[in-house]
Amino acid sequence: MINLAIAGKPNCGKSTFFAAATMAPAEIANYPFTTIDANNGVAYVRINCACKELGIQNCPACTNGVRFVQIGLIDVAGLVPDAHKGRGLGNKFLDNLREADAIIHIIDGSGSTDAEGNPVDKGSHDPAGDIGFVESEMKMWVYGLLEKNWQKIQRSAQQKNYSVEDTVAEQLGGLSITPEHVADAVRITDISLKSCTDEELIEFCGALVELSKPFRVVANKADCAPPELLEALKQQDISFSSAAGELALRKAEDAGLITYIPGDPDFTIKEPEKLNKAQNAGLEAIRNVMKTFGGTGVQQTINGVVFDLLDMIVVFPVEDENKFCDGKDRILPDAFLMKRGSTPHDLAYQVHSDIGDGFLYAVDAKTKMRIKESHELKNGDVIKIVSTKK
Repeated sequence: MINLAIAGKPNCGKSTFFAAATMAPAEIANYPFTTIDANNGVAYVRINCACKELGIQNCPACTNGVRFVQIGLIDVAGLVPDAHKGRGLGNKFLDNLREADAIIHIIDGSGSTDAEGNPVDKGSHDPAGDIGFVESEMKMWVYGLLEKNWQKIQRSAQQKNYSVEDTVAEQLGGLSITPEHVADAVRITDISLKSCTDEELIEFCGALVELSKPFRVVANKADCAPPELLEALKQQDISFSSAAGELALRKAEDAGLITYIPGDPDFTIKEPEKLNKAQNAGLEAIRNVMKTFGGTGVQQTINGVVFDLLDMIVVFPVEDENKFCDGKDRILPDAFLMKRGSTPHDLAYQVHSDIGDGFLYAVDAKTKMRIKESHELKNGDVIKIVSTKK
């Protein structure tokens, strides 16, 4: 399963974003280090179900053609400057990022928290200064892991007749850093790991972090940002969110007060006359925010990270290519997130290792044509796997 981590300085709205995305309980308060231990939850990617294209009516796996696929979400402790040196909860925070495939870096778009996460007057801190902060701390953390063992890494490469690149990948394997990541970072930085300076090694670590843990910066509390701050942030390559607005909508939908599907640009109040004046006013305020940003930004951020940053596609495996169902007649029972470039054989292994081991061929359920083992799957494909194993 894909795992995303939510990172940032204390008190920037990470736990609110986490609660809004997962509806899992997380302590939320207006002071630094509310989150001490990482919160783990399940969030969802919003996709278009294949049922509409296939002409299937009343598909039980979706709602009006909208479907959600599970991913893991981790809300980690807040990060302060020099966390890589152990300040704050730094080492604990960084260790919690090991399993993350990508990182959502939350900044306080309202400018109401300083660099340490302490509350200040709204607009008195420039949130643009927080962009790149988590990336820098991670870069220096990875550098610290390599630098303290650098001579040992060099000796190990010689003794085992490995390349230094392979030894570095082995050293950082616990961070889900692969030999391919290392090779790409060497190519991008154009350095030699056998003879690099400390500055070059730091540059290499920065490229390694960017490749192995890609980032999406999100200005949260954007609905509370003073106009001048908001305009300045719009010049940056970042996203915007109102996690508090999304959390309010999900709670209202859960209570049966509104009709809302996460990721929609608007919602419908079911019976406005049954809400009090404050409730109606609050919902209308959220609606105005959604008009400004095209939604609350929470679901849009998750989808953007998974499909744009991680370049994933969705594939629907079935057992019956004519009825588009599994062996129990369940229509489109599964939807798998897969890396773009994946093949039917990759899909077989994702369904089950035994199915992968016994893979014979695949059928495109839309065309009813047999496809090659090496065929590159496309987003929205519906695929039947034929295997010697059940």
